[in-house]
Amino acid sequence: MFFPLSKAIYFLITPSNALIFTALAGLLLLSATRLRRTGIGLAALGTIGLAVGGLAPLSEALLLPLEQRFPAYPTDGAAPAGIIVLGGGIEAGLSEARAQVVVNDAGERPIYLADLARRFPAARLVFSGGSGFIGGGIAEADIVSRQADAIGVPRTRLILENRSRNTHENADFSAALVLPKPGERWLLVTSAWHMPRAVGCFRQAGFTVDAFPVDYRTRGWGDLTRFNGFASDGLLQLDLAVKEWIGLVVYRWAGYTPDWFPAPEPTEGKASR
Repeated sequence: MFFPLSKAIYFLITPSNALIFTALAGLLLLSATRLRRTGIGLAALGTIGLAVGGLAPLSEALLLPLEQRFPAYPTDGAAPAGIIVLGGGIEAGLSEARAQVVVNDAGERPIYLADLARRFPAARLVFSGGSGFIGGGIAEADIVSRQADAIGVPRTRLILENRSRNTHENADFSAALVLPKPGERWLLVTSAWHMPRAVGCFRQAGFTVDAFPVDYRTRGWGDLTRFNGFASDGLLQLDLAVKEWIGLVVYRWAGYTPDWFPAPEPTEGKASR
């Protein structure tokens, strides 16, 4: 129930959707004389909210604490025993229909799978990504399997986990698949804004990982002074940020992570260098 329920609730509370619904509800109430003032208020709230959420640096204010939580992995970092790349960067349905790799705005994830495979030729490579659709669908890991040559990764090196539907399952299924040994160092590759929740899930699964954040959406704290040139860009980022903050709260409440806002362990920085 958790997976379909989370999809339905998020559709309703996504900021861009919620603000549109609010504005539409206000317009509908304008025709009712007794509720006209309420309708005006709701229409104004929805319209102003869309403008502020889209143009003001609100999304950056929400994304920056997430993206700054884990530092970038050092370029001279020691070779890991293995590398885990989380799905989310490949459009599996489109890739299957067009018989080629179609990436989305998190396409850095599979890109760095190939880069790290080249940099660390002895490391085990895990790609964890099932279908994010209710009722099934082709898994991202299956696309990676078919298109490994196009991505630039030797298929013979890949360990594919194709059952997971969310971050909690990424961690649990990956841990059960590779059975990491005590003291082994593994890199976890996912979007910087997603890294706190992802690391928390792997810790809860008993799988110690070092963060390798990619797919940054902000340049740094200076973005707090910059406005968006297109409202659609700001709303897209706002939806992403709010989803991630809600995910952190829900995952902690469900017991999927050990902390509300996972941070680097004191020893992680030293071990990574």
